[in-house]
Amino acid sequence: MIPVRRMARLSLAAQLFALQAALVVLVLGGVGVATYLQFAGDNARETAEEMLGVAHTLAAVPQVREALEEPDPSAVLQPLAEAVRADTATDFVVVMSPQGVRYSHPDPSEIGRVFRGTIGPAVAGETTFTETYTGTLGPSVRSVVPVVDEGGRVVALVSAGRTVTAVSRELAGRLPVLLAIALPALALAALGSWLVSRWLRRTTHDMGPGELSRMYEYYDAVLHSVREGLVLLDRGGRVQLVNDEARRLLALPAEVAGRPVDELGLPDVLGSALGSGERRSDEIHLTADRIVVVNQAPARWGGSDLGTVVTLRDHTELRALSSELETIRGFAQSLNAQAHEAANQLHTVVSLIELGRAEEALTYATAELELARHLTDAVLAGIAVPELAALVVGKAAEAGERGVELGLGEGAQVPAGIADPRDLVTIVGNLLDNAVDAALEGPEPRWVRLDAGCDAGGFVLRVTDSGTGLDDPEAAFTSGFSTKPTDGMGRGLGLALVRRAVHRHGGTVSAGNAPGGGAELRVRLPVREVLS
Repeated sequence: MIPVRRMARLSLAAQLFALQAALVVLVLGGVGVATYLQFAGDNARETAEEMLGVAHTLAAVPQVREALEEPDPSAVLQPLAEAVRADTATDFVVVMSPQGVRYSHPDPSEIGRVFRGTIGPAVAGETTFTETYTGTLGPSVRSVVPVVDEGGRVVALVSAGRTVTAVSRELAGRLPVLLAIALPALALAALGSWLVSRWLRRTTHDMGPGELSRMYEYYDAVLHSVREGLVLLDRGGRVQLVNDEARRLLALPAEVAGRPVDELGLPDVLGSALGSGERRSDEIHLTADRIVVVNQAPARWGGSDLGTVVTLRDHTELRALSSELETIRGFAQSLNAQAHEAANQLHTVVSLIELGRAEEALTYATAELELARHLTDAVLAGIAVPELAALVVGKAAEAGERGVELGLGEGAQVPAGIADPRDLVTIVGNLLDNAVDAALEGPEPRWVRLDAGCDAGGFVLRVTDSGTGLDDPEAAFTSGFSTKPTDGMGRGLGLALVRRAVHRHGGTVSAGNAPGGGAELRVRLPVREVLS
């Protein structure tokens, strides 16, 4: 037996092989014992039936009844019984009187003595009585049958028997048959156990149960504690493992193992990207309410392809910070441009005064002041959301520096409480950025106009530009749609983010081409948002 401590150090495959081997030996041993006992029982029954047949044969011989009428029955019956014994390979054939007195016996000295065994059933006429009894020759399997005359009276008894030792010798002759069955079965079972053990050794990398348990516990703890989302897909694109962060980022249901990744309710673009199995590096994708960075690579082990590994990082907060940084940068650039322009204007005024043209200097300064104040007054008067008003002023200065005039439509109004100010900044900021970029691609004069107001259906926001328009308006709000070169933060997200923000407030967004040739993007928020 293998000691318990040593057994615990063996690999899982070795332990399983040892247990299987022990189980096979135990089962085959039990089957062998049961078979041997069955052989023994069958052999005993066959011997009893054979002895019963020998006794019946001798009892039916006429010479037996004729000898009983002789003065010395033994003189005839002894040679006859011995001849039958020799011919049938039995150990004894005894003819006796109904009282059990022997007329024949293998040992002549026992003739005339009383038979040792049960004779009552035969005396009563029973013809099928057999038993195992210890007589003068030792334990034996024997039968006792009556000899009847023509009148049906029992006039003698005949017993035939074979010793238990002889029966055991016959049984021992069957052991080679049993071994011929058991040994190949044992060899086949051992081979099967070895093959299973070999397969298990490869599968478990020859590790023991304790090692496998610790590895599972550590891996499970790591997978569910890392801050990156992790999804493992098999070669058919079915989900095999998802950690907690991936469930959060992708808003996955509880039971996803075994399901194809394109049936998890993900956005079409993201689902197709993951299901393709292609290598991906830092791709930006949108989910229902998040921006995620997707990396995907093949999973390989020992030269074979197991599927793909997908890692996900939450990019939502970083994108928000980036947008805020870009806005602040725009404000700074706007202030820098305004300071530079103010310096030029001041230099012009001073020069006109030095030249003695005070009136021209006053007219010039007043005109410039009115022009700068006109947009600011219009924004402050029409936009009641301070964050949005500051954004529009900054975007107007930034657009003016790039050669695009950004104006507010006649009577434009953005009342307070329309939506969360951060969502409004996201919506308007992205729409204006895209509109300015589009205007730069169109002919002069380049302009962008922001219109806003309420009607019977709710609040409507419209941004129009002087660009070349949209070839496919329906695709404008799809993640990845962009005509600009990519950057490290991902392109084609601005309008998609606008759509997400609008949908969060129960609104709609649409794109089309204005009558003048440029693009027109329209946002509508429901009345309940206006009244909230």
